[in-house]
Amino acid sequence: MLSWEWVILGVYGLSMTVIFLYSLVQLSLLIRYRRQKQSSAKTPILKTEYPEVLIQLPVFNEYYVVERLVDAAANLDYPSDKLKIELLDDSTDDSFLLGEKRVAYWKSRGVQIEHIKRPERTGFKAGALQYSLNRSDAPFIAIFDADFVPSPDFLKKSLPQFDDPEIGMVQTRWGHLNRDYSLLTRVQAFALDAHFTVEQTGRNIGNHYINFNGTAGVWRRTCITDAGGWSAETLTEDLDLSYRAQLKGWKFTFLEDLVSPAELPAEMNALKNQQYRWNKGAAECAVKHLRTVFTRKNIPFSTRIHALFHLGNSSIFIWIVLCAILSIPLLALKAQHPEYRALFTTGALLLLSFFILAGFYYTSYRRADVSRSRVAFLWLYPAFLSLSMGMSVHNASAVLQGYAGRKTPFIRTPKWDLIGNNGSWVNKKYLSVKVSLLTWIEGILALYFTGALAFGIALNEWGFVPLHAMLVFGFGSVFLYSVKHSRKR
Repeated sequence: MLSWEWVILGVYGLSMTVIFLYSLVQLSLLIRYRRQKQSSAKTPILKTEYPEVLIQLPVFNEYYVVERLVDAAANLDYPSDKLKIELLDDSTDDSFLLGEKRVAYWKSRGVQIEHIKRPERTGFKAGALQYSLNRSDAPFIAIFDADFVPSPDFLKKSLPQFDDPEIGMVQTRWGHLNRDYSLLTRVQAFALDAHFTVEQTGRNIGNHYINFNGTAGVWRRTCITDAGGWSAETLTEDLDLSYRAQLKGWKFTFLEDLVSPAELPAEMNALKNQQYRWNKGAAECAVKHLRTVFTRKNIPFSTRIHALFHLGNSSIFIWIVLCAILSIPLLALKAQHPEYRALFTTGALLLLSFFILAGFYYTSYRRADVSRSRVAFLWLYPAFLSLSMGMSVHNASAVLQGYAGRKTPFIRTPKWDLIGNNGSWVNKKYLSVKVSLLTWIEGILALYFTGALAFGIALNEWGFVPLHAMLVFGFGSVFLYSVKHSRKR
């Protein structure tokens, strides 16, 4: 076997190994989750007087949902003299007037609510949160993004956790207002449910670092200030502050049974914007914090490993891309060198990872709603994996930019007031009309893996057929959605 052939085999084997190790970490979280799953709020009512709370609502050009957000915040069941709401509005379009009118409406009814316009939009969301924080002295701060509709009892169920003075942040589980709107929203809900059940709960029970998810959580003011405040150094200001706070010794709590509903992106380019921000920001946080995690004393080894896979989670897309692209030359090598067939059995790692992750996602799928069809999981799980593969080039590009330190602006994910199966985003504001170069690459890769599928069948090598079929579906779907949605403006 030639040297370049060994390189292909080595890189492919490394990619498979990383994916397998990732699945083992997920398995450890699953085992812990199933053994020691937390219940809902530990204290059903506040033991002390109601503390003052500041509600921060950071928005930017959210014409279709800003009124819904303000109404939900104003309807929180909490003493009005202890609750202050600030709509942190950096909008540059007509949504600013909608927010202004809705704030005036609730203000006339005795709600302590303010409409805040910063002189400059510096620091994007992180800058808005810090600007508001400096205007208030409330000991607790709850944050909701524009797409959220918190339940009236949100504060009364989350604040009791702060009876423990070491708790710096309480995160709640995201629900989904439009889970069944389309295949895209079903797959997103499927993935997010896993994060907001098995992952967050498993890490929390294991006393590993978890993260504030940017919204639907409550912070203790002293925790934020002790950690250095909000920073726009990364695109994921929430993950960044979470690690700075926990490295300072603060504890976080995740409440799985307190659900905060939100709207999922139903348009592919909006979803891509969100995925780009999340994955690039996570890579930036890995660069910023992993060295500290591994060099600071008194951090348990298991916590270091979980932090490595937590902060490095987005890099999995790099290995998926390598594994996918190299699978075709690997097919040729397998046919040309039958004497090395034993080496090619490393592909079984991918199959084992597939079943480990199936158990991981099935647990979260049933936990989110036990009435769900078990049969539906059999198609939803492969659809989720396929679309994740289809997004891998886009996401891997974001991760590499994050590791390289390339600075890009914070681009928010627009929402269109979609609830259930109702509503439409077609011909509305904020739609992307540009088909990017990466989208055309996704289309080319769909053709590439179509050829791989035919090549494998022609060689009578059926081991890669399921993988290549999923790659065709994934890249083809992402490409077609991207082009189709760009034209519906």
